[in-house]
This record gives sequence, C-alpha cells and structure tokens, in this order.
Amino acid sequence: MAKVNTQYLHPSSARVKTMDRDLNRAENSLSRLSRLITSLRSWAARHLHHEDQRPDSFLERFHGAELQEVSCRKSSARSSVGSQEPPDRGRGAWPLARNNTNACNNKEEEKKKDAMVVDPSSNLYYRWLTVIALPVFYNWCLLVCRACFDELQSEHLMLWLTLDYSADVLYGVDMLVRARTGFLEQGLMVQDVKRLWKHYTKTLHFKLDVLSLVPTDLAYLKLGVNYPELRFNRLLKFSRLFEFFDRTETRTNYPNMFRIGNLVLYILIIIHWNACIYFAISKSIGFGTDSWVYPNISKPEYGRLSRKYIYSLYWSTLTLTTIGETPPPVKDEEYLFVVIDFLVGVLIFATIVGNVGSMISNMNASRAEFQAKIDSIKQYMQFRKVTKDLETRVIRWFDYLWANRKTVDEKEVLKSLPDKLKAEIAISVHLDTLKKVRLFQDCEAGLLVELVLKLRPTVFSPGDYICKKGDIGREMYIIKEGKLAVVADDGVTQFVVLGDGSYFGEISILNIKGSKSGNRRTANIRSIGYSDLFCLSKDDLMEALTEYPEAKKALEEKGRQILMKDNLIDEDLAKAGQDPKDIEEKVEYLESSLDALQTRFARLLAEYNSTQMKVKQRLSQLESQARVCGSGLAVTQAPGGAAETEDEQQ
Repeated sequence: MAKVNTQYLHPSSARVKTMDRDLNRAENSLSRLSRLITSLRSWAARHLHHEDQRPDSFLERFHGAELQEVSCRKSSARSSVGSQEPPDRGRGAWPLARNNTNACNNKEEEKKKDAMVVDPSSNLYYRWLTVIALPVFYNWCLLVCRACFDELQSEHLMLWLTLDYSADVLYGVDMLVRARTGFLEQGLMVQDVKRLWKHYTKTLHFKLDVLSLVPTDLAYLKLGVNYPELRFNRLLKFSRLFEFFDRTETRTNYPNMFRIGNLVLYILIIIHWNACIYFAISKSIGFGTDSWVYPNISKPEYGRLSRKYIYSLYWSTLTLTTIGETPPPVKDEEYLFVVIDFLVGVLIFATIVGNVGSMISNMNASRAEFQAKIDSIKQYMQFRKVTKDLETRVIRWFDYLWANRKTVDEKEVLKSLPDKLKAEIAISVHLDTLKKVRLFQDCEAGLLVELVLKLRPTVFSPGDYICKKGDIGREMYIIKEGKLAVVADDGVTQFVVLGDGSYFGEISILNIKGSKSGNRRTANIRSIGYSDLFCLSKDDLMEALTEYPEAKKALEEKGRQILMKDNLIDEDLAKAGQDPKDIEEKVEYLESSLDALQTRFARLLAEYNSTQMKVKQRLSQLESQARVCGSGLAVTQAPGGAAETEDEQQ
C-alpha cells in the first residue's frame, strides 16, 4: 500500500518542482529587465544633463570675439537642452527620494555659498599671518623681559595691559581663522564648515591654541599685576611665527638674504632670553654678592634699567659666542648655568658657520658654475693653441653674457614645471615677438603655443655672421635686441640695417616648392654689436606642423604668395609633381620610424617571453605542491577508510 501511494504522489511533486523553477526563472528575468530599465534611465539622465564645458582660459587669449561668441552659443544650447526634462520624469519609481536629494543639494549649496573659507595659498591668508605674527613676536620678546626687570613692568603697566589683551583678542580671532582654513582633499579645497572644524580639532595646533588662551592671568586678582610670567602660556603659539617665516621665504625674491636675517633673528632672541635669565639668577642669588652676578644696584651707574639690560646682554653675548672673557662662576648653580650656556653657545656657533657657509655657497653657485665653464674653455683654447684674437672674442662674449644676465639656460630652469605652466611662461615672454612674423599671423592658437615653446635664444658677438649667401637655411631668426646689417660679399658694404622686431629666414625653413632660391640663403647678414636673437629651427617647425596639417597648408600658401610678390617663384616648377627629394626624405623618415617600432616590438616580445616563462614555472611549482598535498591527504585518510570497510562487512 505504501508503495502504491508513493508511486501515485511522485508525479505531482515533480510538477510542483517544475512550476517552482519556472517561477524562479520568471522572477530572475523580471529583475534583469527592471535593472536594464533603471540603467537605461540613469544613462539617459546623464546624457540629457551635460555639464557645461569649462572654457580653457589658456587658449582664450588667442581667440577672437567671433570664436568666443560661438563657444558661448554652444554652451547656452547645451544648457537649454539639459533644462528640458521629459514631463513623465517626475512620476518615476522614487519621486520622493529625488525631491529629497534635490532639497539636500540646494541646502548644501546655500551653506557653501554662505560659509567663508580661507584658502591657505591666498594673499589674504598671508596677510593674516603677518598680523598674527606680531603679537606672537611681542610675547616672545617682552614677556620674559618684563618678568625679570621689575622696573620695566611697573613703569609702563597700562601699556602692557593694553598690548596683552589686544594680543589675546588676536589669538582668539586666529582660532576662528584656523577653524575656517580650508585644506586639500583629492586635489579639491574642502568647503564644509563641520569638516573643517573636525579637522582642526584633531591637530596639535588646536591643543596649543587652547592652552595659549587659558586665562592664567586671572591670578592677577590674588597676586597682583606685576607677575607677567603668569602669561607664559601665550608663548605656545610659536607655530604661527614659523609658518609666517616659511611662507615669506617662498614669496621673497631674495631667499638667501632672508635666511641669513632669519638666522640672526633667532640668535638674537636666544641671547635676549639668556640675558634675562642671567639677570633673574643674579636677583635670586643677590646683586653684588660675588664677582659672577650682576653688580650691586645700589650704585647709581648699575641702578639704571638700561644699564641692567645692556650689561646682561653683553654678558650673554660673550658667553654664548665664546669670544670673550667673563668673570668665573663661584657657586654651584652658577657653574651649572655657565656649562649649559657654553653648550648652547657651541651649538649656536656651529649653526652660524654651517648655515652662513651654505647660504654663501648657494648665492655664488651660479657664478661658480659659469666660471668653471670659462676656465674649461680657456684650457681647451690654450691646449689647441687658438689665436689670441679669437680667445679675446670668446672671453668678451662670456663677459657680455654675465653682465647682462643671459647665462640662464631656460630649458634647464623650466624643466621641472608642467607643460601648461611652461607654455604660460613662454607665451608671456615670446608670444609678442613671434606675432611680429607675418607668416605666423592668424595661425591656430595651438600651433602658436607649440612654436613659442620651441624658440631658442641665441647671442651673437660683434662681427659674427648669422648667415651667408648660399648657405642652406635650417632656421629662421627674430631680432629681440641689437642691430644686424645686410652686407655685400666683401663684408663691409651695408645695404640695410635690421633692428628690434625684424625677422628673416622664414621662407627657407618652409622649403616651398618652385622657389628660385630653394632653401638657400639669399643675403649675408652680420651682427654689428652684441645681438640677442630668437631662433626657430626647420625641424622644430615641421615637428609642430605634423599635428596641424591645415596650418601647414596655410603657411605654405602664405609663403608662396610672398615669393610671388617678390617674383622669386617658378610657377612651372610649382605646378610640377612632387619633388623626388621630398619623397626620399619621407621614405627615410618612414624607415627610421619602422626601425624604432621594430626595436620596441622586440623589447616587448622579450618581456612577454620572460613573463610567460615565469608564469609556467609558477604553475609547475603549484602543481607539484598540489600533488604533495594530495598524496598526504590520501595517506592520512587510508586507515579511516579501511576501518569503515571492516564495519560494513561486519
């Protein structure tokens, strides 16, 4: 009976299982479909709401008014397309969530607009550092002096109280400024006030700022106002002073002079503190009790405030610099203080020698490097027995470079900058000069940037030939400063004198087809005095034009028109087929490129083979380890398996 029932129930259970499977498949397909719909919706939302392209201010300076109007129209068209939302969009799956997110975003934007955040790299922040450095410096210099010299504190009490509490107000304002000072996170300035406050409270500066504002001077109510040492906690804000010095050093045009002055200031503060401590020790021991302490103040000459401070400063300077004789100590505490002073003096002396030596060497580094070049060239000319006339010209050329500060290698100085900043500097220096060349007027902005980066400054001595008639033209020149003369073959007769802003050789570097002179020079040009020129080579121009084929055609057409005006072009040759020499040059370029590609491919193939061998070795090691582990498991499981078989037989 049981068998009959089971046979009867078995088909129905199978049907139930198949129905469950179908339901699961349908649910999976529906979930996939819903995921697809949501992804399509998010994709459409992203593409409907494009962010406006940020205009590139770097290239906008080259664009005319028409180009800027076109870009404005495009951006407004994009914004109008993005603002047109479909009417059914608000009836989506989660309208409430969308409204909440929009409301939150609006609130956050309003908070960001209202919150004032200080950029630590701005001029405003540096000015505030200048302001807050003054009370810090005041406390470090005058608190200890007022604590040790009683007359100084008592005679000007109202002045000190006013300055003290003014400094406290600035300390409090500085805490607010620090709480609103932004910091970079993933390259962006954090503007959230809560995050700024949280970041500030986690730093050591916050703890020091709080300690520096603890109202310890409330003890004035019990002890009296003649105890300025109660305000020594104000000295904990020293980090602001160091930050001001660091930022000033990066901003000044004379960093070496500032470092020397900063070092002298530190030494003077140490000597000042040591002098005050010496006077305080003398007061605790007793004035005039022995030869080491300050003399008895009952004598009129030693009772004046100025004599007290100057005597203590003199003693401190002699002790710390170890350059003079001072009265020997008598008591144990005097010996201990002098030993500490001598150790500090040794450190100060070593610091002075090391820092001043390095600063002087840095200040003269460029001169030493330039002098080394001159010495090496002098040795070479003496070794090769160069004539005295040529040797004198070479030395005068070097003297001119040094006197006019033209010894700086621009590429070496700017190599650490990114390309964008290099282009900015090159544009500000060379763009006006390049725009004077009529061949490059109305060129594309990108091409002008490329050419500006490739200009090389060169200096010619009096009597030097820049080019001679019949030479192959491989570069063009733009006169920055100086006078050049177009001379006859004798080198004396002058036809024309070229001045600042003139240029020549622009046609020869284009190698225009049909030119009667080819790429040869058509005149002799000689420097009258020392001349500063900008040089643009043919290779650099062609390398820049490879990315701008339309600009290349326009430049060739302009050059052809210039030659036609001067009747220096052969129209039959210009209309003829391509020059075989150009084809040969292109073939040579293709061959060199192919060789470079072959070497790269061989290198990549070798790297691939070595990686493949390493992977094979690693796989073989893993297989051997797996076999060892498998054999070990079989050995351990063998006794258990035998026992199970015996139980089954029983």
